[in-house]
Amino acid sequence: MTTYFSHLASPVGDLFLAKANGALSRLSFPPHEPVDRAWRRDDGAFRDEARQLAEYFAGERERFDLELAPRGTPFQLAVWRALRAIPFGETATYGAIAERVGRPSASRAVGAANGQNPIAIVVPCHRVIGASGALVGFGGGLPRKRWLLAHESRRQATFAGMR
Repeated sequence: MTTYFSHLASPVGDLFLAKANGALSRLSFPPHEPVDRAWRRDDGAFRDEARQLAEYFAGERERFDLELAPRGTPFQLAVWRALRAIPFGETATYGAIAERVGRPSASRAVGAANGQNPIAIVVPCHRVIGASGALVGFGGGLPRKRWLLAHESRRQATFAGMR
């Protein structure tokens, strides 16, 4: 099995993407680079991801339709599934995610799983906020988190005005 990678420019800076067997396994912010010399760069292998990300950043897409292959523990995978259920333009607290995965007292563990999310933006870990409403933690940095949330809230306001 060959893992392919690519870099993609975006309004929030360069993105690093990796996939194997046709499924996206990583979307992160550099300096995350391939960890295995066997990985091969193939920008053409990421046409669908590039198109959908461009549509998202242009405000034309609220949900991604990509095959994903994150690797993690069963608990991490449950948290990452719960993140994908947070609607575009909305946020959830770590405690709310803990409730959704059936572990109401595990908000810190949810925070740790959120921080290990290997597929940023598509698995929207940026939509998780502190119980006080404060923006806390984001692997891409809080300025990127602010930008992504503002982008989604502006777009959500535009959609609401059209209904």
